[in-house]
Amino acid sequence: MELGALAAAIAVGLAALGAGIGNAIIVKSTIEGIARQPELRSSLQTVMFIGVALVEAIPIIAVVIAFLSIF
Repeated sequence: MELGALAAAIAVGLAALGAGIGNAIIVKSTIEGIARQPELRSSLQTVMFIGVALVEAIPIIAVVIAFLSIF
């Protein structure tokens, strides 16, 4: 196995791990906010979905960079 491919695999794995932890923190905070103020549920969910989408972009960008670095 080429070292570049191994480095790319490690980078994508770490990006996915970081995104998973980030998503967990975002959802946890949203649930706590909804538990404290249930009337803000819709606005908190909207902000949560935007945050999750931005965090999920990180592993996608990491995959693109990994493919570019391999070839």
